[in-house]
Amino acid sequence: MGEKAFALTADTLNPDAAAVLMTNGNGQIPRVVVGVDLVQVSQVASSLDRLGDVYMTRIYTAAEIAYCSTNPIMAPSRFAARFAAKEATLKALRLDDQGVDLRTIEVKQMPGGWTEIELSGRARQLAEVAGWLSWSVSLSHEGDYATAVVAAMTAPLTNR
Repeated sequence: MGEKAFALTADTLNPDAAAVLMTNGNGQIPRVVVGVDLVQVSQVASSLDRLGDVYMTRIYTAAEIAYCSTNPIMAPSRFAARFAAKEATLKALRLDDQGVDLRTIEVKQMPGGWTEIELSGRARQLAEVAGWLSWSVSLSHEGDYATAVVAAMTAPLTNR
């Protein structure tokens, strides 16, 4: 039994919303892809204890390590949330076995307290190929869990 495809186009939206969302004037709107990940803080804490710098420098950028290390009590939660963000980014990019170095996905702490994802190297190339136009990340940690959600706006699908 076949599935019916549903296409959200400018003519199915409120005209004001369509005007905001349209990217190329042909009635197509960007699509949104989402990646989510949940990490157990105690597992990250264990890796930090056992492997220390080897663990940190294999996964995190120098800026991420510097930020997370400013508060030793919060460090495991901060590292876990950033690990979740990196994994959520890979999921949103639809990368399973692409060999992406996790350090090419950097969680930047902004002065106002929010975070942003900055891509470099292979992660940036793959995002461009996937048609990513913009992306956003949200992190949270509570107790023994840290989570991240990454949402990316991408170019409309053309041949589906």
